[in-house]
Amino acid sequence: MASKPPSKSVAPRPKPKKTPMDDADAQLQAEYAQAANTQYGRGQKISTKSVKDKKLRANLRSLEQKNKQAALQAKQAEILLDHEAGLIEPEHELERTFKVRQDDIRNEVSIETAKKGFELRLDALGPYDACDYTRNGRELLIASRKGHVANFDWREGKLGCELQLGETVRDAKWLNNNQRFAVAQSKCVYIYAGDGVEIHQLKKHQEATHLEYLPYHFLLASISTAGMIRYTDISTGQMLSDLPTKLGQPTAFAQNPYNAILHAGHQKGLVTLWSPNSQTPLVKLLPHRSPVRAIAVDKSGRYMVSASQDRQMSIWDIRMFRELHSHHLKAPAHSISISDRNLTAVGWGSHVSVYKPDLFTLSLDSSVVVPTPYLHWHGDAMGVSAVKYCPFEDVLGISHAKGFSSILVPGAGEPNPDSLEPGTNPFESAKQRQEAEVRALLEKLQPQMISLDPNFVGNLDLATHEQRAAEKDLDARKEDKVEKLKKKARGRNSALKKYLRRHGQKNIIDEEKVRAREALQRNDAKLAAKLKKDQESYGPALARFARKA
Repeated sequence: MASKPPSKSVAPRPKPKKTPMDDADAQLQAEYAQAANTQYGRGQKISTKSVKDKKLRANLRSLEQKNKQAALQAKQAEILLDHEAGLIEPEHELERTFKVRQDDIRNEVSIETAKKGFELRLDALGPYDACDYTRNGRELLIASRKGHVANFDWREGKLGCELQLGETVRDAKWLNNNQRFAVAQSKCVYIYAGDGVEIHQLKKHQEATHLEYLPYHFLLASISTAGMIRYTDISTGQMLSDLPTKLGQPTAFAQNPYNAILHAGHQKGLVTLWSPNSQTPLVKLLPHRSPVRAIAVDKSGRYMVSASQDRQMSIWDIRMFRELHSHHLKAPAHSISISDRNLTAVGWGSHVSVYKPDLFTLSLDSSVVVPTPYLHWHGDAMGVSAVKYCPFEDVLGISHAKGFSSILVPGAGEPNPDSLEPGTNPFESAKQRQEAEVRALLEKLQPQMISLDPNFVGNLDLATHEQRAAEKDLDARKEDKVEKLKKKARGRNSALKKYLRRHGQKNIIDEEKVRAREALQRNDAKLAAKLKKDQESYGPALARFARKA
């Protein structure tokens, strides 16, 4: 046999050395990935090392890789965002932005933007207590106390409908889009179509004072003069359970857009947090010592701003449930609204003050006693009833005693809306609106998902059966052994004596044993007194027949 020729050995290629430039690029890529994960990531990373199942571990790794890639793509797509948010900047230190008037702003902006600032004078129909924009900011709804309700496309000036109801109107809200809106009238709540045709009469929502609509759950919530919170699913017409606040007539009502929790303000200065899954408030806060007049929660669900009758304005961190800052206004506030970019508008008297997002960075130890407003608006003898920011626009709507005013607030709106989210596309057509409504119905969240922490959905419940049982009966009073034993039969071999014989070691003393001995002594004293009384009543001859127990 012929021998095989010797194989040629191939020398391994040397690895390229890393240069300082490569290290710098790797560091920049890591920082970029970290920034993308912070801004667009989907929560905490799943640890796959502890997963024993190979298939499950591979699926989790693939899912994590997809989430990482999606965050990087979202970060890279920021280059396509052609609009930027910005505030009015003073030219020097002595200049104050709150002295800038609306006429000066309209003269400096484009013609189309200047048209967004207007005023509707409706002296005979006012005062107007409610105003609301649709989620995409295209339609406006206003309602007066005397019963005048109107909705229109405020950009183009096209009237949708106009109603003269002839009775008191307390509040009005758009529902999932511009096709339906709810009105809280004197007796109950009515739902109207966009053209003004009455669709439903919600008789169980009696004497509602405030309305709130939860868009992701299709729930219309109201609170009545008696302090009853009621929920109705507008997609099915189902009425959820009534929640009694037991704190009298409410003074303010708002929702947390982050977790759909309702905040109710009361006469005693309390703010209570509610969900349809609990008959009692989830949290009770005491931010004020006088009746709460207005409440607002920012879009991220981190901060709550409230105002009271004693002119106090308080900022709370509702993640920690602690107060950040408080100061006093010149008059009690009537309404508060927070924009997409965290600009806070406060309506008090005939004035409206707008504060920068720096308001949420103040603390109790801050040197700033009263923050300086970013902008200020004054209506001539027009008492402000409600303020509301328009989504995705630098526009603030103001309802007052003589009609409605729309003012320009540079930097208030989100410049780049997410057109893929149902109901928030400002440029949607009728076909897109219909498709978005169907998609929103398919993705509707159930009321059971409303919680203080919405991230609990999708997490594993690792609690044992004993822990769940203990948590379930957390509010129940613990059974008092001594009281239970006292109710049992008395006598020579009573339950208390049995308990003391079994657990009455002389060298161990606790509260239950002390209470049991005291109860036994009281029982013996009662029995001795009863025996003595019976012996006296029977007389000397029959005293020996008196029972000892």
